[in-house]
Amino acid sequence: MARLLLMPAVAANAVEAVLSDWPVAETAQFAAGDAIATVETEKAVVDVPAETGGVILRRLVEVGASVEVGAPIALIGDLGEAVDDVDAVLAALGVAVVGVAPAGRVFASPLARRLAKDAGLALTELLGTGPGGRVVRRDVERAIAARATAPLTQPTAPATVHAVPAAPAAAAPASRAPGPTGGPAAPDQPPAYEDVPHSRMRRAIAARLTESTREAPHFFLSGTARVDKLLRMRQRLNDHGTVRVSVNDLVVVAAARTHVLVPAMNVVWMPDAVRRFTGVDVAVAVRTDRGLVTPVLRGVDTMTLSAVAVASRDLVERARSGQLREDELVGGSLTVTNLGSYGTEAFSAIINPPQSAMLAVGAAREEPVVRSGKLKVAKVMHVTLSVDHRPVDGADAAEWMAAFLALLEEPVRILA
Repeated sequence: MARLLLMPAVAANAVEAVLSDWPVAETAQFAAGDAIATVETEKAVVDVPAETGGVILRRLVEVGASVEVGAPIALIGDLGEAVDDVDAVLAALGVAVVGVAPAGRVFASPLARRLAKDAGLALTELLGTGPGGRVVRRDVERAIAARATAPLTQPTAPATVHAVPAAPAAAAPASRAPGPTGGPAAPDQPPAYEDVPHSRMRRAIAARLTESTREAPHFFLSGTARVDKLLRMRQRLNDHGTVRVSVNDLVVVAAARTHVLVPAMNVVWMPDAVRRFTGVDVAVAVRTDRGLVTPVLRGVDTMTLSAVAVASRDLVERARSGQLREDELVGGSLTVTNLGSYGTEAFSAIINPPQSAMLAVGAAREEPVVRSGKLKVAKVMHVTLSVDHRPVDGADAAEWMAAFLALLEEPVRILA
């Protein structure tokens, strides 16, 4: 029986979400558990699974449209079901067919309206290619691109002749600087650029980082650890183990162990209290095509190193493929962000609210070090801890940093 597919509430307290993709084509069949729609929230891109098998009879929302939670996004039917008059079925279900209404009103998705307004385009001038002539994001982007490539014209004004004194005979005529080929330089041209509309995730990232720098008084601690032993231990683990362990896995476990040793860091600032956690959840920063996400590893203080490696790899893969759940993006008091693979030696990071700390990890590099009064070359790693001064005092953060560096330099303690 034909029925409506509604925009799900994939995030707590969400009032709308963006229809990011249609994995199943219109009139195509799907099985129970198949992803039939992909929805973008402020934090993640989530696939919507089918509860039972069926067929997409008609899509009601174009990709890129912002839709209220509970609003219809498609008409679906049972497996093998065919409907002769889809419009009649939609009307019976209380869904009007979209298009251009009387009195010149143009139907458009909320995202298309916002993009058109920002670009100074009138909806009445756009050709809608969505269902029933609805103006969607691609229509606005096409119009913006067309305007950008249109030839620039200047209104012609009548020439005005001004009398000027004759230049002295010996004076050389002024000339423009030569162009690239030695001839006269071309007149100034406006720089070429492209405006990429903000995604919901990019807007969310900007809002959260702005909130963090505004609300959380940051202070920073830097430290350097000799990691020769750490890297040798990792090599042995990978040579003889069944699970490949990364340097970041070792850092995450060491950070969790340090939170157990210094519980004053395992806290977050709340409006009426400092919340102290009994377990240690650590977020890891993951770069994706859509932006930075920070999925959370739960109970790292109770996990083995190999278990952390497996769980971390799973989170990273699903983050990059847009398959994280909303609950996997909240919680924890610390995020680990590692730019070592890019060759970055050291950096500082902005705290991910409402967490209280962010650990920035640089690359392991050979550097000269002094030990027992002698100069040697060793592999060292620079780390910087960004801390929210509201729930954490400087002495507690310094104690944490000392304990963390000690674990990196005696890594067998990480496995204990």
